[in-house]
Amino acid sequence: MDKRSREWLKQADYDIDTAEYMFTGGKFFYAVFMCHLSVEKAIKGLYQQRLKETPPKTHNLVYLLKKINIRPAETVGKFIVKLNEASVVTRYPEDIEKLQEQYTKDVTKNILEESKKVLEWIKKMF
Repeated sequence: MDKRSREWLKQADYDIDTAEYMFTGGKFFYAVFMCHLSVEKAIKGLYQQRLKETPPKTHNLVYLLKKINIRPAETVGKFIVKLNEASVVTRYPEDIEKLQEQYTKDVTKNILEESKKVLEWIKKMF
């Protein structure tokens, strides 16, 4: 694995740890945001590894996967779409109270667990 790809993965691991920390502290939608960031960085690491070029400056997980020609299983794909959609509302919230109602402890716990599975799935492709 090249140095840049390894750095992307190191940051992805750091970000999922940060998501755990935010979850433990009750900052649920920030935990979701960090889950997205973690998966994004892991995908960008895979992009770097496979295409030997710097990934584009985008947050769109689906776009990045398409660029490197990866089609996840249906359940993984659905989760990635869900996480992709969460990125915008957690990055640029219009109504913080509504966001806090949407990303409850149980919802966030599920997103965190699924994000960890997706990270492992991505790492197996290196």
